[in-house]
Amino acid sequence: MLWRLRTGAPWRDLPERYGPWQTVYERFARWEADGTWAKLLEHVQVCDDAAGRVEWTVAVDSTVNRAHQHAAGARKKGPQTGTNWKIRAARRRARPSAGPEAG
Repeated sequence: MLWRLRTGAPWRDLPERYGPWQTVYERFARWEADGTWAKLLEHVQVCDDAAGRVEWTVAVDSTVNRAHQHAAGARKKGPQTGTNWKIRAARRRARPSAGPEAG
């Protein structure tokens, strides 16, 4: 289980020496559901903190923050530049001509 978590490989790529990947995954999921992993982590943190081996520094990696898919083409504030070609064509047709009879 730790090999898979350390490498980030898919469960199906688990080396054969660890047994069938389905069995390992089921055990991992069961331990996650019943809180075994949380208890193990808490125990290790308490022991290492008591020994002075834990540095309680928080690091934030901004690469995990993603914009919503609709944010990519958001309209900018300010005057709108560019219009739809159908709207531009309709405006050209509606303009009075600048010929001699217009004056």
